[in-house]
Amino acid sequence: MTEHEEATIKPLTANDPEAQSADILAGNIEQLKTLFPEAFTEGKIDFEVLRQLLGGTVEEREEKYGLNWHGKRKARQLALTPSTGTLRPCPEESVDWETTKNLMIEGDNLEVLKLLQKSYSGKVKLIYIDPPYNTGKDFVYPDNFQDNIKNYLELTGQIEGGRKISSNTEASGRFHTDWLNMMYPRLKLARNLLREDGVIFISIDDGELDNLRKLCAEVFGDENFVVQIIWRKRSTPPNDKIIGANHDYILCFAKNAISVKLQHRERSADQIARYKNPDNHAKGPWAPGDLMANIKGGRFVKSLNFPIVNPQTGEEHFPGNNGNWRFSRETIATLLANNEIYFGENGRGKPKLKRFLCEVKEGVTYPSIWDFVPLNTSGSNEMGAIFGNPTIFESPKPVGLIQELVALGCEPNGVVLDFFAGSGTTGHALMAQNVIDGGNRRYILVQLPEQLYLENNEQRVSGDYCDQIGKPRTIVELTKERLRRAARKIKDENPLFPGDFGFRVFKLDSSNINTWEPDRDNLELTLLNSIEHLKGDRTEADIFYELLLKLGLDLCVPIEKRTFAGKEVHSVGGGVLLVCLATHITPDEVEPLAQGIVAWHKELAPAGETTSVFRDSAFADDVAKTNLAAILQQHGLEIIRSL
Repeated sequence: MTEHEEATIKPLTANDPEAQSADILAGNIEQLKTLFPEAFTEGKIDFEVLRQLLGGTVEEREEKYGLNWHGKRKARQLALTPSTGTLRPCPEESVDWETTKNLMIEGDNLEVLKLLQKSYSGKVKLIYIDPPYNTGKDFVYPDNFQDNIKNYLELTGQIEGGRKISSNTEASGRFHTDWLNMMYPRLKLARNLLREDGVIFISIDDGELDNLRKLCAEVFGDENFVVQIIWRKRSTPPNDKIIGANHDYILCFAKNAISVKLQHRERSADQIARYKNPDNHAKGPWAPGDLMANIKGGRFVKSLNFPIVNPQTGEEHFPGNNGNWRFSRETIATLLANNEIYFGENGRGKPKLKRFLCEVKEGVTYPSIWDFVPLNTSGSNEMGAIFGNPTIFESPKPVGLIQELVALGCEPNGVVLDFFAGSGTTGHALMAQNVIDGGNRRYILVQLPEQLYLENNEQRVSGDYCDQIGKPRTIVELTKERLRRAARKIKDENPLFPGDFGFRVFKLDSSNINTWEPDRDNLELTLLNSIEHLKGDRTEADIFYELLLKLGLDLCVPIEKRTFAGKEVHSVGGGVLLVCLATHITPDEVEPLAQGIVAWHKELAPAGETTSVFRDSAFADDVAKTNLAAILQQHGLEIIRSL
């Protein structure tokens, strides 16, 4: 800044990009502009030029293979529309607020996924969701409103006009369409949050399996399909069908299949028992393995077709018809010399390779049929153990099932996301798995505060329980209570484990920053209200965490606090963000406040640029604001914003 430039603080308004969730559409356009700058004219895409640049890769046929339904275009647009909402912190409902890295977010998962884009894009290793099965019952995810935040608050009874949406009965002509319109934008947003080596697991039944697989192939790419797991969920089939299905599916897609590395399953005692050491070999226990090459079509390779001579009997053994050995003549000779080829118990059998336990991979590859995890009755039994009533939740997934998915798809320090949290099984399973392998995995759970109605027979038990514990009658209250109780139980059973058993609660709401909404019948009051940029009913913590969210910082990022001139200043991420939200800053306080911030910034010495944020209405006058900005900018703190 030169001596002729005036120090300024740029106001942060509701229309600024920093006040909104990530603009995915704008990001996509910027990527296109970087790749194909010549396809842009006066800021607009020239599709004819773009088509020429892409050559033969552009599909121009009117009829093409794919999954299409009414509303797909609007559903895609929903995923691209930024959210103007925020997440408000609720320390009083949290567990270990100051230390935990886990998140329990209460809100419409479409809006929450938008709000998480800046802070968690490319950071999630595993997503597991158990979305509403399309069974003809209602599900409450209406996304066809102009103001989705307002609609969400109304839907959940937080503002006047609480109501329940019922739109997906089997009689509806849009039965599959409604479900696809609900899932599509959520999956589009979820993909952005995955790491390059991340995976998503989705529980589903026969009702929407085919549509879900096609939908995921479009969102993630058909080449990123990993597996369709069959989970045996019942010991016997139900007798109300012609053929009773006793299984469900878990569909798995990767962000980038080339980058994915899944874990192996721990060997069972029976599998380990197969390895023995009858000849006291120096390498320890072994099991016989095939020496034949696994070549499709029995392709003959002359160099791999030779006799193996039994050193004890002199008998020659050749590979089977049109087959080959797995190894070269030289390697076989080395194996023979090291006593690593087995000729049967009597010493006269066909040659086998000794596969030593010390040399095989740590576990075994997971199969696609899962009959080794708990049945769905275990989920209900677990609810009984935690709440004293197995019918608190309808058909909760068993902990053992999700725990196996976590072990398969997420290394010990990864982030796990579940945006249909329901009964909270994912959080419970993650804590249990961390204890087993000493992991430090984090969870992010999202659940709609769907209201429970005592007049509904299926919801009466849940609603009554909320009354017993003095909580609002919503599903998310039971989710939080399950997490609290499960954490206490696991902690009591493993008192020496130092893991994270807490969670921070955040709730979806409208932004803390006022928008210009004129009341034409009372413009004078509207003008008075617009003087303050921030809503009067919001706390300093509300504003602070919206800043973290909108600037792309982790909601559990380390925060330090110091006081200068009687004003609290927060340092986020080692000085990347400095925030002072004091409500009054007098001219006399400007100098000590600014100098204190400068000294602390120098001490922190952050690697990148620092953003400083103040409450706009706190300054006594423009002179105080200008003076503070001048001091900060003279010492290298150039980026200064006000709210």
